[in-house]
Amino acid sequence: MPKGPQGQKRPADVIGNAVHIAKIATGETEETTLKQPAKRASGKAGAKACKENSTAEQRKEIARKAANARWE
Repeated sequence: MPKGPQGQKRPADVIGNAVHIAKIATGETEETTLKQPAKRASGKAGAKACKENSTAEQRKEIARKAANARWE
């Protein structure tokens, strides 16, 4: 079954998707959302703190390591 941008399970065909949307509109099922939205907020806060507490050279080295890991 295909997944949406936030990991929701969605029907693969057009008719199944239309039925799913109709069920959401009538209240038979609930629309799925992130299970733990607080994780995103804490992740963004941690990234901001890391950026503020590191020097430009440290950030450059972190970026270099990340790029090397992606290309291996």
